[in-house]
Amino acid sequence: MKAYNIVITGVGGQGVLLTAEILGNSALKEGYDVRVSEIHGMAQRGGSVVCDVRIGKRVYAPTTPDGMADVMLGLEPIETLRYLKFASPQTLIIMNTRSVKPVSVLMGAAKDLSLDDITQIINRYYDNAILIDAMQLAMKAGSPIVQNMVMLGVLASTEHLPININTLKESIKQLVSPRYFELNMMAFELGLKAGESYSSFKH
Repeated sequence: MKAYNIVITGVGGQGVLLTAEILGNSALKEGYDVRVSEIHGMAQRGGSVVCDVRIGKRVYAPTTPDGMADVMLGLEPIETLRYLKFASPQTLIIMNTRSVKPVSVLMGAAKDLSLDDITQIINRYYDNAILIDAMQLAMKAGSPIVQNMVMLGVLASTEHLPININTLKESIKQLVSPRYFELNMMAFELGLKAGESYSSFKH
């Protein structure tokens, strides 16, 4: 198995690192070699965050080469657009449509684009894109803080991951505080169910 590359983007406070840890931990449970890297554009709440999760029989480098992502999990639209250099036309892009203005935009250091602008760019250049309102499903689960678990559930539903869904659930239970486990699991399950409508991406 060649390295399977997942790039997770978002802003501080969205649970990017926790999502990466769950994926990495799950891959280890299933016997894969794993490398997880985290880069903060601005290491604070609201700052840009990108994580790489690389899975395979043997993985040496921690970061994904440009154009080599198998999946991009974008928790925020502008941050998804910012890191599209890691994607190719064949990359599965799963993007949350709810915007959280990154600090770089609020400070005027980056351009603010509308969701329509971002969606047009993604649909023009990328063949496999799932755009989903994770906030709506997170609120259905009980809190806006679990949008990342909704997105993880959508990813798991596509069957693009070389990881069993039950293993992901085990890792969620292991890594999430018991106080918030049921909330996170509900969000994950809602994401799984929502992702079933994107059966054209399954293989």
